[in-house]
Amino acid sequence: MKEQYLTITQLSHYLKYKFDTDTNLNNVYLKGEISNFKAHTRGHYYFTLKDETSRINAIMFASSVSKCKFRPYDGMKVMVTGKVTVYEATGGYQIYVTDMLEDGIGNLYIAYEQLKKKLEEEGLFDKTKKKKIPRMPRKIGIITAPTGAAIRDILTTLKRRYPIVKTILFPALVQGVEAGKDIAKKIELANTYDIDTLIVGRGGGSIEDLWPFNEEVVARAIYQSKVPVISAVGHEVDFTIADFVADLRAPTPTAAAELAVVDIGTIQDYLIKAKSRSYNAISKKIQFDQVKLSNLKESYVLKRPSTIYEIKEQKLDILIDQLNKSMQNIIETNRVRLFNSASNYILNNPKMLYLRKMEYYKTLLSRLNKEMSIILTSKKTKLFALENHYILNNPSILYQKQEQSLKVVLEKLVVLNPMNTIKRGYAIVKEENHVISSIQNIEKNTKLNITLKDGILVTKVLETRRENGEK
Repeated sequence: MKEQYLTITQLSHYLKYKFDTDTNLNNVYLKGEISNFKAHTRGHYYFTLKDETSRINAIMFASSVSKCKFRPYDGMKVMVTGKVTVYEATGGYQIYVTDMLEDGIGNLYIAYEQLKKKLEEEGLFDKTKKKKIPRMPRKIGIITAPTGAAIRDILTTLKRRYPIVKTILFPALVQGVEAGKDIAKKIELANTYDIDTLIVGRGGGSIEDLWPFNEEVVARAIYQSKVPVISAVGHEVDFTIADFVADLRAPTPTAAAELAVVDIGTIQDYLIKAKSRSYNAISKKIQFDQVKLSNLKESYVLKRPSTIYEIKEQKLDILIDQLNKSMQNIIETNRVRLFNSASNYILNNPKMLYLRKMEYYKTLLSRLNKEMSIILTSKKTKLFALENHYILNNPSILYQKQEQSLKVVLEKLVVLNPMNTIKRGYAIVKEENHVISSIQNIEKNTKLNITLKDGILVTKVLETRRENGEK
């Protein structure tokens, strides 16, 4: 018998027929966790319903969505009612959900939130500890699957934007049970290479596909990396633990490549502008120096250099005149002072100094007599008060006592008068205006003034002798 070959469409149509005619599949009750949830603009819900080991694609049309009392999200556990059938275009089976009830939060979502809270409390998300991404790196490391859209998009973007950068691929598992440990090892390995930036990521997928980037071992490896890390996991709406720990989060692998390097076109534009600014600045500098040089060439001093000497010569003449004038002023001042000293009346008439001293002594004597007279008058008044009665009876006694007191005072004044002492052969010896009473501290050639009864003798000390004969 000749075999009857079917087309793929025929097989898909047959399987759909079998699904649709099976009464057990027309009204199925399932429970599981939602992932890859997407709300279409037309109002339909597309998502995956899964448990620990299996999954099934699900669709909830807008007519059924309107009856749902909550909005589903990834990680939510739900109980659904629907019809299982085959989608002929792909040959995959799926469930058309007609009713949905909430059944708690998914285990993966709970684990995600618990780990996120733990690492945040430890400071792994601290923005102040984020490392700066180099603006123009020399070498970039890439940790992702060696095949697939992610590595292709990263390399294409890097080559387009910054073709001079070198790249090193560290191929790693990005999905599965062992993927987390493998990614962490590749991060440690990359830190032993001389690279400036490290991109860690993969393309989009379900929460299960992206789960290795939610594992603690990967988060700690990124945090401990000495090389700045850019995370590039999934699509723009996907957030993993790795995104929070990394130094910079990119929404897609392509965006990570754009953030890792500058656009070489931007650099070229900057260099062109910098070159233009430098050229203009140099041109202006040259023009300024040319004008300055031209002015110097036309300078009167350069054309007639002897002018410099003439200016200095003239300045020297002025200084000499000023010096001579200053010297003449000093000489004239000293001449006047010398004339005044030579014309001093005392130097020409040394006896005048003695006469002035005698006048001074007479003045003192007169003041002394007046003071003594005042004192005597006071004493007489007191004595008169005490002896009033006696004096009235004997008026001659008052005269006798006054005469006797006055005589005593005059005798004391005569005795104390220094001129009487000088007349008896004594003299007053002075050094300048100080009276000398001892030969102590009197040196040879000291000039002394000796006052005698009829004048002043000016002399010099030739020798001093003590009472015991010592010189």
